[in-house]
Amino acid sequence: MRIDLDGIGINVADTGQGAPVLLLHGWPDTHDLWRNQVAALTAAGYRTIAPDLRGLGDSDKPGTVEEYRVMRLVGDQAALLDRLQVPKVHLIAHDWGAAIAWAMAALMPERVASLTCMSVGHPTAFAAAGLVQRQKSWYMLLFQFPGIAERWLSQDDFRNFREWAHHPDHEAVVARLRVPEALSASLGLYRANVPPESLVSPPPQLPPIQAPTMGVWSTGDFALAEAGMTGSAAFVAGPWRYERVEGAGHWLQLEAPDQVNRLLLDFLNGA
Repeated sequence: MRIDLDGIGINVADTGQGAPVLLLHGWPDTHDLWRNQVAALTAAGYRTIAPDLRGLGDSDKPGTVEEYRVMRLVGDQAALLDRLQVPKVHLIAHDWGAAIAWAMAALMPERVASLTCMSVGHPTAFAAAGLVQRQKSWYMLLFQFPGIAERWLSQDDFRNFREWAHHPDHEAVVARLRVPEALSASLGLYRANVPPESLVSPPPQLPPIQAPTMGVWSTGDFALAEAGMTGSAAFVAGPWRYERVEGAGHWLQLEAPDQVNRLLLDFLNGA
């Protein structure tokens, strides 16, 4: 379905019945990233709510960078839950979705029954992960250059993107990003939230996470260091659990779906 949130149209898949689970994807994905998890969660008696983030998929793509600040996207999720009349959710998120989820769980604890973040740890732990993480994040600086980043990603039928990211759904991703406006909009997340000055600025200060929290990191992740996830424990006041998925890359939901599903169901059933 499509829901208007104060002038921003958000595409969302709302499936199943039971305790609600909000699934937030990252760059350059859509709600379809969660297809294997939606099937497992709904079969287990959960309701899954999986939106396309603004700027991605079939959701609206505002033309100004400021529209992609994390707090704007946190506001989108709160407004979406209000529109669906869902007071509280289990929150599962990946990549940029995880960055949004950490902020939402910290600032809106009454809306979050449990938190599961994949790949991307708490923003302060991410910043503290040091040179290893800075090296892995080289592309974030490239993405700050309008036109240059788009050209680098898209030239020669997105060859650089394909060879760098190794996305399991690369054909579907490329098909979406071939539209120039879609590619630029997707990069708004980086341009709004990790400008060059963020390399030397302190991370945002957030209240401790109160909800039961699970962090999941995969050993083949080309973009995130493990310390960014394990270090997140220091910012969780509630119960903390860490899981390491061996052999999977950044898109562990697609590369190790059975293992991820087992972890999610075990954690949710105990939360």
